Amino acid sequence: MGVLLRSAYPLRILLPLRGEWMSRRGLPRSLVPGPPRRRYRKEALPALEVPLLPVTATEIRQYLRAHGIPFQDGHSCLRAPSPFVGASQLKDQTSATASFSLFINKTTGRFLCMTSLAEGSWEDFQASVEGRGDGDREGVLLSEAPEAEDSEEVRRIWDRAVPLWELPEPEEAQLARVMFGLTKVTDDTLRHFSVRYLRPARSLVFPWFSPGSMRLRGLKLLGAEGQGGGVHYVETTIPRPGAYHNLFGLPLISRRDAEVVLTSRELDSLALNQSTGLPTLALPRGTACLPPALLPYLEQFRRIVLWLGDDLRSWEAAKLFARKLNPKRCSLVRPGDQQPRPLEALNRGLNLSRILRSALPAWHRSIVSFRQLREEVLGELSNVEQVAGVRWSRFPDLNRLLKGHRKGELTVFTGPTGSGKTTFISEYALDLCTQGVNTLWGSFEISNVRLARIMLTQFALGRLEDQLDKYDEWADRFEDLPLYFMTFHGQQSIRTVIDTMQHAVYVYDICHVVIDNLQFMMGHEQLSTDRIAAQDYIVGAFRKFATDSSCHVTLVIHPRKEDDDKELQTASIFGSAKASQEADNVLILQDRKLVTGPGKRYLQVAKNRFDGDVGVFPLEFNKSSLTFSIPPKSKARLKKIKDDNGLVVKKPSSSKKGAVSQNSETYSSKAPNPYQPDPSKPSR
Repeated sequence: MGVLLRSAYPLRILLPLRGEWMSRRGLPRSLVPGPPRRRYRKEALPALEVPLLPVTATEIRQYLRAHGIPFQDGHSCLRAPSPFVGASQLKDQTSATASFSLFINKTTGRFLCMTSLAEGSWEDFQASVEGRGDGDREGVLLSEAPEAEDSEEVRRIWDRAVPLWELPEPEEAQLARVMFGLTKVTDDTLRHFSVRYLRPARSLVFPWFSPGSMRLRGLKLLGAEGQGGGVHYVETTIPRPGAYHNLFGLPLISRRDAEVVLTSRELDSLALNQSTGLPTLALPRGTACLPPALLPYLEQFRRIVLWLGDDLRSWEAAKLFARKLNPKRCSLVRPGDQQPRPLEALNRGLNLSRILRSALPAWHRSIVSFRQLREEVLGELSNVEQVAGVRWSRFPDLNRLLKGHRKGELTVFTGPTGSGKTTFISEYALDLCTQGVNTLWGSFEISNVRLARIMLTQFALGRLEDQLDKYDEWADRFEDLPLYFMTFHGQQSIRTVIDTMQHAVYVYDICHVVIDNLQFMMGHEQLSTDRIAAQDYIVGAFRKFATDSSCHVTLVIHPRKEDDDKELQTASIFGSAKASQEADNVLILQDRKLVTGPGKRYLQVAKNRFDGDVGVFPLEFNKSSLTFSIPPKSKARLKKIKDDNGLVVKKPSSSKKGAVSQNSETYSSKAPNPYQPDPSKPSR
């Protein structure tokens, strides 16, 4: 089974999504479970050329002590008395612990008051404490946030949906249960979680209720489609995924609950709760992201079990989320044949309580033995394709060589000046982003507006200048991608860039960072007058970040000055050999247009630490869509080589025109390229 997160396009007519997005700093708003949010407003701060960096937990503690504010140290947040609670609200507090209703994130400094529902940045909190706010110089709480524009649509869909057991035809109800695997889930469980069924869309409807008031804030629709011999689930959320922060099942959690099980799907939460009776919560975006805005709602639990799925990617996501939640209180259910996802375990008659008892602690000492690693080694051997990473859909030749895009690796990319490095790497990253890889772009050479224009053209596979009437449609779809941009431009300090990347990994669960390019960070380093030493330090910093954060870093580096008639080699990368030594992959964009005429470009994989396959394949640039597409006719599309000197294992025979070497891997030119626009049809 698979889940495809789409933003409302299957039901675009039925479910128009018009959710509000941007905050005053240009970042997605944090909409978290709870009644309508009230935002704290303070005096406008002067605009900065670089974004504010997150504070440290030590700085937050020192500030609270300096201002005489008591606090309690939590798992991922600090709890303190809220300055946003009025006297009447204080009387309603039942205990000293309840009066500590302000949660301050230890990593970002953002706060949330559970009582008044005020929220904001660390600078907002400081302004309130120091009397630098609006109104009475103590800040004002904005009144109820304006209703989302799609609230009427939410209510209309919810009213049309009916419980499964109230469907007029029993055959229809039974068919729905079979489609979603609910044959063993009882009506009482569906009623307990308020799950309904929307007949026109043939989808289950999961509500987003505010804890306490039970006000309906949003919906998730889950449709099932047959695909081969299995079922393919399609999710649609209102509001959009970036603003849908529903911890499904949160209103059913009691303050006395000390243990909870987190799942990646609502159906799994239903199965777990029915089978074990334990409190369960489903993450709003599955294994893609755990928004930090949800962490205050998980502070009360002394133990959290993450049972996110039955594949290797779910296991990797569980380990990543445990870092945010404090690994000392987290346990992970390892995927396996006898430990599938909860709904499948229920349908197979497995003992879910026994599986939970076998969950492994996420925290362990720095030194481990093979006994502790043997199950992970077995997992990698049993899931070869998943270990290889996310495969490219636009560049199948890369899949043949690199096998996939993997977390924790460092890729060095180079090419001659003017060869199209930025254009290629933007499509390279866009390909992965459209498949759900959360991506952060650091473009130090060209502006973000120009970069976004290039990527939007590549996304739409055509020039939007000639069809402006379709701009909003493509922009809406592009906006839903998990894509973020650093606001840096020009020379920057490596420390500032690394801090920003760490912040993005924590907040947005970034899996891929693109740095274009390294030379723009060397001017700020005062380590040495030796530029080579400065570059080695920067490369080492990116290598350490990729490993420690389990995040793939793609680093663009300009080559040395070479003769135009010579191909670039690994040794052509500017600087010492450290860049190529630290890199897991080395990609070289070879541009032969000065020798063989325009358009002759090749991508060479000069290093591949994963399995050693290296090679070269041709690229063809499409100017209208700014894409590097697959040439429609190719004699020997992919050639594997043995070293960095471009030596082919066996040259193609010249006895016949078009003959191909038996040792050269080829692709059929009959297969259509879904990303190649048809000139006879408008771009889609």
